[in-house]
Amino acid sequence: MPLPTIATPTYELVLPSTKQEIKYRPFLVKEEKLLVLALESEDNKQISTTIKAVIKACILTKGIKVEELTTFDIEYLFLNIRGKSVGEEVEVNIIAPDDGTTSIPVKINLDDIQVVENEEHTKTIKLDDTLMMEMKYPSLDQFIKNNFDFTDQSNVDQSFEVIAACIDKIYSEDEVWATADCTKKEVNEFLEQMNSMQFKEIEKFFETMPKLSHTLKVTNPKTKKKTEVVLEGLSSFFA
Repeated sequence: MPLPTIATPTYELVLPSTKQEIKYRPFLVKEEKLLVLALESEDNKQISTTIKAVIKACILTKGIKVEELTTFDIEYLFLNIRGKSVGEEVEVNIIAPDDGTTSIPVKINLDDIQVVENEEHTKTIKLDDTLMMEMKYPSLDQFIKNNFDFTDQSNVDQSFEVIAACIDKIYSEDEVWATADCTKKEVNEFLEQMNSMQFKEIEKFFETMPKLSHTLKVTNPKTKKKTEVVLEGLSSFFA
């Protein structure tokens, strides 16, 4: 006589970028095992393949292309899938801001963590009187690099790589240059021509981009000083 099948619960959430409602399920034990094995291998290709496969398997709504979701969609989705899989609460250690050394364990309800949008955020950047640039959000591959990268690539090289990958097109009144039609070298050379003010505008795009955020108050047990702390990005909530 075959063993019974365990019913898997389904949940719904709204994707922050498109406001589309999607259905998903928690990780299964076999998928948790695959994720742990992939992370332990420290092999970027294996980690990337496993995370993509697991997230795809957990999304039940048809027609969702995981590769095309933004980084903050993926982070929010991953947070919720993991929360429904292993528990709604996560414990993190906050370093007390007043002394910079004391570790304070804090429990956070995952439902309280939301994607926060900045009113100053724009995808359009004015480079000068004739040139404009349209940005696009980092993808699933960038999410994996941000959170699970074991390469020795320098921060400067990594930042340049992210920026280059997020330029969608450069345009003037008369012409449009899509970066999809350019080589990496050409895009990097274009970036290197910029002055500091122009580059700051690109940095502002990333700084104001929607992101996972949660504000909490902590009390340093040694000094008794209360401080407000803002946690941002997936890595702030999971070791």
